Amino acid sequence: MSFASQLSTLVPQLGATTATVKSAAQAVKSAAASIEDTAKDAAKRAKIGETAKTFEASFLSVMMQQMFEGVKTSEPFGGGNGEEMFKSMLTDAMSKQVTKAGGIGLAPTIQREMLKMQGLKE
Repeated sequence: MSFASQLSTLVPQLGATTATVKSAAQAVKSAAASIEDTAKDAAKRAKIGETAKTFEASFLSVMMQQMFEGVKTSEPFGGGNGEEMFKSMLTDAMSKQVTKAGGIGLAPTIQREMLKMQGLKE
């Protein structure tokens, strides 16, 4: 068999192989774009969830500060300028712990609404 005849049989096969490689490359590129979109979506959802929890903790802190506004403690174990200065830190810490333990149900509602505003499904 001559070189020309061998070459004439290989050329169509090379064309088919090139098309297959191009098709596979396009599929890989599409899959990579899909994975990137999924990663961005997951990061956005995580950020929204964290923001909703932070909002709930802030809400609870303000609520607890108002709740403890009229509470007086006895002098030997409380009261004075020190208590007034650190009371807001105490209410912040308590509100963060309440939110961390499940909160009052405000964060999931806020998260759901924020997802809707971003055009994302739950």
